[in-house]
Amino acid sequence: MAPQQRHQQLVEQLRQHDYRYYVLDDPVITDRQYDQLYEELRRLEAAHPELCQPDSPTQRVAGAPRSGVRQVVRAVPMMSLDNTYSEAELSAFAQRVASGLPPGSAPEYCVEPKLDGGSIELVYEGGRLVEASTRGDGVTGEDVTVNLRTLRALPLRIDTAQRLTLRGEVVIYRRDLERINAARLEAGEAPFANPRNAASGSLRLLDARLVAERPLRLFVYQVVEGPTLAPTHAATLERLAQLGLPTHRRHVVCRSLAEVLEATAQLARLRPELPYDIDGAVVKVNGYAQQAALGSTSKYPRWAIAFKFEAERATTRVLDVVVQVGRTGALTPVAELEPVQLAGTVVSRASLHNADIVGALDLRVGDTVQIEKAGEIIPQVVAVEAGLRPPGAAPFVMPERCPVCATPVVQAPGQVAWRCPNRACPAVVQASVLHFARRYAMDIDGVGEALVEQLTSSGLVGDVADLYALTLEGLLEMRRRLKQSAPGSKGAPRKSAKEPTKWAENVLAAIAASKGQPLERLLTGLGIEHIGQVAARQLAEAAGSLEALLTWDEAQARARLGAIAGYGPTLIDSVVAFLGSPDERRLLERLAERGVSRAQPTPAPARGPLTGVSCCVTGVLSRRREDVHALIQAAGGQVHDQVKKGTTYLVAGEKVGQTKLEQARKHGAAIIDEARLMALLEGG
Repeated sequence: MAPQQRHQQLVEQLRQHDYRYYVLDDPVITDRQYDQLYEELRRLEAAHPELCQPDSPTQRVAGAPRSGVRQVVRAVPMMSLDNTYSEAELSAFAQRVASGLPPGSAPEYCVEPKLDGGSIELVYEGGRLVEASTRGDGVTGEDVTVNLRTLRALPLRIDTAQRLTLRGEVVIYRRDLERINAARLEAGEAPFANPRNAASGSLRLLDARLVAERPLRLFVYQVVEGPTLAPTHAATLERLAQLGLPTHRRHVVCRSLAEVLEATAQLARLRPELPYDIDGAVVKVNGYAQQAALGSTSKYPRWAIAFKFEAERATTRVLDVVVQVGRTGALTPVAELEPVQLAGTVVSRASLHNADIVGALDLRVGDTVQIEKAGEIIPQVVAVEAGLRPPGAAPFVMPERCPVCATPVVQAPGQVAWRCPNRACPAVVQASVLHFARRYAMDIDGVGEALVEQLTSSGLVGDVADLYALTLEGLLEMRRRLKQSAPGSKGAPRKSAKEPTKWAENVLAAIAASKGQPLERLLTGLGIEHIGQVAARQLAEAAGSLEALLTWDEAQARARLGAIAGYGPTLIDSVVAFLGSPDERRLLERLAERGVSRAQPTPAPARGPLTGVSCCVTGVLSRRREDVHALIQAAGGQVHDQVKKGTTYLVAGEKVGQTKLEQARKHGAAIIDEARLMALLEGG
C-alpha cells in the first residue's frame, strides 16, 4: 500500500477509535492495539514529513509552553442565562415565552443538563479547528486552541466546508478527578476543590503538555455562528453528533410546561448517577425561528432559562474541631468530618466561620451533622442531629492563644472574630501570599496552597514582594531539599532533571506575567482591612498608579479618599493606617521597585437603567460576585463593599449575615434579591 493511502487509513482509524472511546465510552480495541496504530502513524510521518497535517492525531500536543495569552474578541457575545430555582418561576418564564410569540404559535422546548465545567467557544473553518477560547467576560476570552487540541474527544476536522462557531463545556468526570487528586496529594500538591475548578484551571494552563495529562472531556451544546444545521436546537444537537462532535446526548424535547417540569425532575433524579457534575437544567425554546422572534435582553436570551437544582446535602459525623488562622489573623473553627460524598467530591472538612456560629449550632465533637455546599463550592455545616449526640460531648471553646505562633488572641470591640495580632505569624504570612495569588487578585497560575506553604516554610518568601525575587536556582534548590527530607525519598525513583526545571520555569513565568495586572488587582491582593474588590478598584482609580499612591501623605489621602463615593470613616481610616504603616509602605516600595502592577485604566462613564443607583452585594448568589458587580457598573450603577448612607439597594443572596441587613435598615437601603436586580438591569 502506498504511504499516502496507509496514512489516510491510519488517521481515519485513530479518529474513529478516539470517538468510540472518548465520546461513546464504547472502545472496540485495547489500549495496546491503539498504541500500535498510533506508533505506526508516527513512524510513517517521520519517514514522510509531507504527509503530516495539522489535524493529524500525532499533532494534538504542542512542543513548548505558550509565553503569554492572546485575547479573542467574539462577534457574538457569550451571554449568561437567567436563573430560577422554583417551578413557579419556570412557569412564569413559559408565560413570557408564550406572550412574546405570535398568537397560535405554541412553543416547543428542549431540556438539557446544565453542565458544570469551563465554557469554551470553538471555531471551524474549512472543516478544521482553527480557534478555541475561554468564556472570559462573555465578549473577550483567552485563546486556548493548543490546549483544546489535546482533547481526543474533539475532532480536529469535521465534514463541513463553511465557518462554524460552536459553544461547549469542558468537564472532568468525578472518577477521573479522584485519580488526579490522589496523584496531587502524593506529589505534595493541593487537591482540586471540585471538577469545575479542575476543568477551568486546566483550560488556562500555559503548557499544553500538562493539559494533555488531564482527562478533560468536552460536550458541544450550541451553534452560534455559521450555517443553520437544522430548524431546531434538538435537531442541531443530533447533527453535531453526526459530524463526530461530542454532545451530552441527554436532551429531551417537550411540548408543554408539564413535560418540561417532568424533564427537569428526571435530570435531578439522574444527577447522582451521571459521571460529570451538573447544577441544573437548561430550558430552551426549541425552534430557531421562535428564538429569533423572542430575541434577547442586553444580558441574556429571552428564549432560555437555567433551572438550578437545590444544593445537595449529606449526613456525616464530626471527628474534631480545629482552628485555622487566616491572612487577617482571624481564627476560624473548622469541622474535621468523617469523609462523605457530596456534590461529586469527597468532603472531609467544613468551615464553621466563627465561634458564634458554632455556639448557635451547639456543635460538638462526635455530633452527627448535615452538610451542604454553599454555592456548590464551600462545604458548611447546616444542622446538628442533637438526638444522636454521644454522651459527654463537650461544647467547643475558642483557644486563648494562636494555635500556630502561641500569641494571645484578641477580639476588637463590636467584632465577632478573634484574631492573632502577630503579622509575622507563619499562618498569616502563608494565607496572605495565597490570597495575593488568587484569581480575583494577581491571578498567578500554579502558585497554590501547597507551593505557598513550601515557599514560606523554606524561608524563600516572607511577604508577597519576595515572590518577584524568586530565581530558578532557588526554586530548584527548594524542591531538591524537600525531596531529600521526604519520608522514603532514598528509595524513590528519581525524576528526570527536565521535569522540575520545567515546573520552576512555569512558576516564574506566571509570576512575571502578574506584573501586568492593573493597580486594582494589586490592592485587592494586598488585603487591606475592609477594602474588598470594589473599594480597591475605586482606590486604584483615585490614585492612578502605585507610584502616585506612594506620594500621598495623610492629608492628601484623607482628601482624595473622602471624595470617593461610598468611602466612609472606616474605609478612609483603614487606607490611611495602611499607607502610614512603615512596614506596609516599605512593602509597596519594594513592589514598585520590582515593576509590579500597571497604571489603573481610566473607566469610561457608563449610563443605563441603574444610573444614579448604588448597590452593595452580599450572600451566596447564582453568579460570581465580580460578574454581578460588572453588570451593575455596565448599567451605570455604583457598587460599594458596605451599606452606607445613600446606598440604594442591598442585593441579598442566600445566607446573608445579620450585620448587612441591619445596616440596610439603618440607612434606608431597600433589600432586594438577585432576581429583582436582574429585572432592574432590564429597566423593569
